[in-house]
Amino acid sequence: MDSEIGCLIRFYAGKPHSTSSSERIQLSGMYNVRKGKMQLPVNRWTRRQVILCGTCLIVSSVKDSLTGKMHVLPLIGGKVEEVKKHQHCLAFSSSGPQSQTYYICFDTFTEYLRWLRQVSKVASQRISSVDLSCCSLEHLPANLFYSQDLTHLNLKQNFLRQNPSLPAARGLNELQRFTKLKSLNLSNNHLGDFPLAVCSIPTLAELNVSCNALQAVPAAVGAMHNLQTFLLDGNFLQSLPAELENMHQLSYLGLSFNEFTDIPEVLEKLTAVDKLCMSGNCMETLRLQALRKMPHIKHVDLRLNVIRKLVADEVDFLQHVTQLDLRDNKLGDLDAMIFNNIEVLHCERNQLVTLNICGYFLKALYASSNELVQLDVYPVPNYLSYMDVSRNCLENVPEWVCESRKLEVLDIGHNQICELPARLFCNSSLRKLLAGHNQLASLPERLERTSVEVLDVQHNQLLELPPNLLMKADSLRFLNASANKLETLPPATLSEETNSILQELYLTNNNLTDKCVPLLTGHPHLKILHMAYNRLQSFPASKMAKLEELEEIDISGNKLKAIPTTIMNCRRMHTVIAHSNCIEVFPEVMQLPEIKVCGFIP
Repeated sequence: MDSEIGCLIRFYAGKPHSTSSSERIQLSGMYNVRKGKMQLPVNRWTRRQVILCGTCLIVSSVKDSLTGKMHVLPLIGGKVEEVKKHQHCLAFSSSGPQSQTYYICFDTFTEYLRWLRQVSKVASQRISSVDLSCCSLEHLPANLFYSQDLTHLNLKQNFLRQNPSLPAARGLNELQRFTKLKSLNLSNNHLGDFPLAVCSIPTLAELNVSCNALQAVPAAVGAMHNLQTFLLDGNFLQSLPAELENMHQLSYLGLSFNEFTDIPEVLEKLTAVDKLCMSGNCMETLRLQALRKMPHIKHVDLRLNVIRKLVADEVDFLQHVTQLDLRDNKLGDLDAMIFNNIEVLHCERNQLVTLNICGYFLKALYASSNELVQLDVYPVPNYLSYMDVSRNCLENVPEWVCESRKLEVLDIGHNQICELPARLFCNSSLRKLLAGHNQLASLPERLERTSVEVLDVQHNQLLELPPNLLMKADSLRFLNASANKLETLPPATLSEETNSILQELYLTNNNLTDKCVPLLTGHPHLKILHMAYNRLQSFPASKMAKLEELEEIDISGNKLKAIPTTIMNCRRMHTVIAHSNCIEVFPEVMQLPEIKVCGFIP
């Protein structure tokens, strides 16, 4: 493409000089083009190069060539219409009193659809709301200024500059002309400097300047008295101007992924802001004294910093903080007793050895992937419903856990726990218990009725399951006891009638023998059954016949000589895996209506 064409594309579509033209072109091709009214015979179809670049349609003026003048059709506020008289034809019209129309016939229906969808997005921009995101703009299109009544303008992910190099181009300093603008998105433009013009827009309520390599925020932002949402995430900020305190209506301030080492003092004055959003900064110490001066802050988000300690400095209880997020930091211990009204605590992926929490109002605790050996919550958390302390070094379940009467989900997997308290199963609220990858040698021998619906005890050292487990756990839908040392299963019933609603049963890699197969019939609603790598030698057809709701079965790695023919009665079966056996004759499982996966390799 020659320099003249490159210049036109730069002028009309915001082409930066440092980037090749092809990077900005969204669509292009050689098509039959006709200009003006369709009914005029003087206007004939001619093969032309057509380019969609930014917000403009660019058509070459010379047949089959990229030399000469380029005709530019602004598309914002224009129209794109289907032309039914010609196959794969679209009419592109600009807006305004000097509107022009180009008719373009595409070679294939695929190209026709691609152009229709892409151009429609640009042309559909209307008076009050305009979305020019990802349009490869380096400056503001002239058509954008046809209306001064814009209220919402999205310019994210472009190449905008404050002062474009071309003299006729409109830069960001022109934004102050939109005196009714309420929402402006300038994120991901690599501005480098804060666009001062936006400070002169009195109606602005939402401003997003995230990811622009900003190193400072000017004092002039204090003039934006109506601003409610201010997004500064993903920059290089280390401080904020004191003038921010004049933003009395500001309710959300995004400061994540910057270079702050402390909480900015000006937040003390922003009393409408209730969430501290400072994840991904450079904080090494959390000074609780700073939080004490911000009683309006309820939610503290300090994920992905490098916090190693909390400094209290004789601070009283921080009663206003209800949610604290300290994920992915460098904490070795955490005493959160000072947060006496805490409801949700996140401290995953630190290096915690000890953790102390106030339990008065605690509802959810997330502390996985640490090195915890001690976990204390006082008083007993009567509102706790979710607790994840997986992937730690706990050797037992804390006593207070059994007394948390509203606990619904407990994940203690990947620890060093040797025993589960019987009282844990008596909790009428407990629905999901995940205790896999521990050192359990047994479960409580005699269980009372339990409400557990999901029980995961895989990868332990269990020799047997409690004899009345499947009779007492009549709400159990999911049981995973894979990778243990089980030789048999407990019965689901002592009579022919059963109340079992078990749907998923995972027993892979145990020592189960043929004796357990008849016990499976006590679970007529089974949908998934995994018994791979056990010691099964036979699976009677009469037993398979009572499992008609099965959808997936894995019995590979046993010593089976045949697959029961009654598997054909399982009309919903979609997966049958039975490799690594001694099977010589296979039923025609591929004839099952839902079958998708079938593995019978010897």
